[in-house]
Amino acid sequence: MTAIALAHLPDRALIRVSGPDAAHFLQNLMTADIGDTDRNGAGFGALLTPQGKILFDFLVYKSGDAYLLDAPEAAAAELSKRLSFYRLRAKVEVEQLPAETGVFAAWNGAIEVPGALLTVIDPRLEALGQRIVGPVTQLSDAAGASLTDMAAYDAHRIGLGIPEGLKDYDYSDIFPHDADLDQLGGVSFKKGCFVGQEVVARMQHRGTARKRFVQVESTTALPEKGTGITAQGKPVGTLGSSAALNGRTAGLALLRLDKVVQAKEKGSLLECGGAELQVSLPEWAGFSWPEASAAD
Repeated sequence: MTAIALAHLPDRALIRVSGPDAAHFLQNLMTADIGDTDRNGAGFGALLTPQGKILFDFLVYKSGDAYLLDAPEAAAAELSKRLSFYRLRAKVEVEQLPAETGVFAAWNGAIEVPGALLTVIDPRLEALGQRIVGPVTQLSDAAGASLTDMAAYDAHRIGLGIPEGLKDYDYSDIFPHDADLDQLGGVSFKKGCFVGQEVVARMQHRGTARKRFVQVESTTALPEKGTGITAQGKPVGTLGSSAALNGRTAGLALLRLDKVVQAKEKGSLLECGGAELQVSLPEWAGFSWPEASAAD
């Protein structure tokens, strides 16, 4: 039986958004419906540029009368600053929590951790496991789980095909559909306006998302994030993060699906930094490869 894995994620930081207007404030900014977070305890979303590109992505948790944003630590200060900029006259407080309060991930089963401030199922995909927030020193000693590290969690995430901002793509570069936010509960098309909403809604209704993050595999090590992927020397996308998994190298890649179909029709290999790639859609994907006749 596989042991439950527990990993501290020091590359994540927590931002507390509180006050009487907190729910309304976040509802008007983020791509997801804060009502879903209220009902489920956790949500997934992003803050976009006015042009509809991802400025920050984050998980959001209901914590008493407040909300906790679980965001990349490297972007947390800038996200806090941006939220404060949007605050205007809203009765909202924005505070980045100290590193002593950490984010943990647990997978291969459920675990109860005494001292945790909250424990939720990852709202992106149940198979990712639990997200746990609490004192780092106390949670690191939790019984009933095998303590591992962030690299093991990333391998788990990559194996499930879940992209993350900064690890797989740079901010302000791509749209929510490109990063599969529409597939992973990260965008609400019913709640109404949010920053960048018109562009995202237009892509959804017109079905114009031709780039997607999908899974890739190689028998050899893969190069760094951002390396170009080609077919017959022509660009078809870029590589995201990768990890050794079950004797192979698994990775995520942002690819033009129509160009991949063209390459497959011609029997062309996909290559990345000298490594040959096999490509597949994640099991949870609600999108499919375009028809060969539609690929241009």
